[in-house]
Amino acid sequence: MSTNSLSPLTYKDAGVDIDAGDQLVENIKPFAKRTMRPEVLGGIGGFGALVEVSKQYKNPVMVSGTDGVGTKLKLAFQLNKHDTVGQDLVAMSVNDILVQGAEPIFFLDYFACGKLDVAVATDVVRGIAHGCELAGCALIGGETAEMPSMYPAGEYDLAGFAVGLVEKEAIISGRSICPGDVVLGLQSSGAHANGYSLIRKIIERSGVDLHHPDNHQLALDLLAPTRIYVKPLLALVRSGIVKGMAHITGGGLTENIPRVLPQSVTAELKRGSWEAPTIFAWLQKIGNVDDAEMARTFNCGIGMVVVVAEADADRAKSQLEASGERVYRVGEIRARADGDPQTLVR
Repeated sequence: MSTNSLSPLTYKDAGVDIDAGDQLVENIKPFAKRTMRPEVLGGIGGFGALVEVSKQYKNPVMVSGTDGVGTKLKLAFQLNKHDTVGQDLVAMSVNDILVQGAEPIFFLDYFACGKLDVAVATDVVRGIAHGCELAGCALIGGETAEMPSMYPAGEYDLAGFAVGLVEKEAIISGRSICPGDVVLGLQSSGAHANGYSLIRKIIERSGVDLHHPDNHQLALDLLAPTRIYVKPLLALVRSGIVKGMAHITGGGLTENIPRVLPQSVTAELKRGSWEAPTIFAWLQKIGNVDDAEMARTFNCGIGMVVVVAEADADRAKSQLEASGERVYRVGEIRARADGDPQTLVR
């Protein structure tokens, strides 16, 4: 009988550190605890998370959304700043389900890497928990996947999804939008988490060194976390005056607003009617990007669009401003002429 003289192997020898994963779970438990809602049964660490439907809903409909952060992560790696991309992750999903009138109830994340850096992962999940607090939803679990050789050293990927509830009769569909309605725009914090492949190309062309102290503010602006509009917009939705909403993500203004409009109308936006964060002027100038390309790639300073009747516009604007949002009257709805796109920025 032959004896195997090789030393015994462990999972850690193969590149997966179970102890590091356990430490991450312990690190994030306090962050997750702060996001809990009364509907959540149990805490982090089980095989599945249990959430009951609140009795406040009479005829609830579930609304779900999933997304990632995209190549904005590349800038986080480059700048070694990981505490904001978690908020981006939450925002991309909760803002999406919000536009149908849904209240986000819970969120789960997926963090994948080649080798787990507990400190970096803790920063990321701290940002996720902060985003959940801003949205009022519970971080009820997730998955940390350590997969040697799948990702370059120092890199990771993020994905997540949110589930919300809305009363069936209160679903916002945009069907009642008609000519004469007003388009309100809520200011963004920057590019949010969209258009970063173009942004990185512009940075490459410019030759700018984002690590140089003179460019510190530029680096912060590029990594500014996505605004989460849930609480102020849910309050406005409950007033019954919102006809439609559009989250301005990939595809910019011209591709996202039509998703909420009836085919018979066009949203005509007035260029210059809102104040955009300065990062957009820099991107357009350095990248020599024309106006049409800006509007179909970036949010251009408007992270969320809300459509209301003319009679309700001042009330809606005042209510949102009282909750801390910067709101602009950016355009109006008119009848759609033959051959017209559904969103025009003039």
